[in-house]
Amino acid sequence: MPELPEMENYRRLLNQKIAGQTITEVQINREKSVNVNTKHFINSVTNQKLMTVNRRGKHLLFQLENGQVLLLHLMLGGWMYFGTEDDKPERTVQVRLSFGNHHLYFIGMRLGYLHLYSEQDVQKELSSLGPEPLEPLFTLQAFLKLLDERRGKIKTKLLNQEFIAGIGNCYSDEICYHAGIKTKRSIEDISEPERNQLYLSMKHVLLDALKHGGYMENPFFQRDCLTGGYNNLCLVYDREGEVCKRCGGTIIKEMISSRKTFFCSNCQK
Repeated sequence: MPELPEMENYRRLLNQKIAGQTITEVQINREKSVNVNTKHFINSVTNQKLMTVNRRGKHLLFQLENGQVLLLHLMLGGWMYFGTEDDKPERTVQVRLSFGNHHLYFIGMRLGYLHLYSEQDVQKELSSLGPEPLEPLFTLQAFLKLLDERRGKIKTKLLNQEFIAGIGNCYSDEICYHAGIKTKRSIEDISEPERNQLYLSMKHVLLDALKHGGYMENPFFQRDCLTGGYNNLCLVYDREGEVCKRCGGTIIKEMISSRKTFFCSNCQK
């Protein structure tokens, strides 16, 4: 599932490609991908200028000129491609937004959605999300205060979008590995120096992943050399049985709260 670095990468690329352009046509091939009558959706979006694309957690917000907002959550398996009919992937497209001869394709959204909201309603939809981990206001002190109010396994808390927005299965494992903390440790058993390191590791891993385009492998446009670059840089996620590059131990896969979890059995304490 796309997480903060993947969605922030998309946000930046979308603003480069289509911000300020007009949506000339809308095609909906899967009615469940939208939240309103398809005719109403198409009429509300067609011929609207896309002002900008913002991000909140794992969501993208497409701000339209008429004040309406398209709220995107790709969920498991969802991704996007921007291009022409000639170079688009041979995959089933659930929704297509056209900008003249170029189109934004929403692919693999069996669980994902592109919902139409007013500005007020979209803020209500997102009101339960926790702080953004890369925002300057999210300081070490703010992070420590959050931890003081929580109990349970650190992996589970990092996945909780009401705790911190944008971190999912991949980056929770990579953050804990970078910090040298086992994913199934209880928050109350993590010392203050370890908590400080966890904060630094969170910033480092998310920024490094963003720098390399996140871990999703599908390119966003033809000759896209950035998106997915972090996939080969993951040190524990999806690396079961491989040798730890830090200590030579073995990467283990376990299930925590029904989520697959990867960690080094030797150097994560």
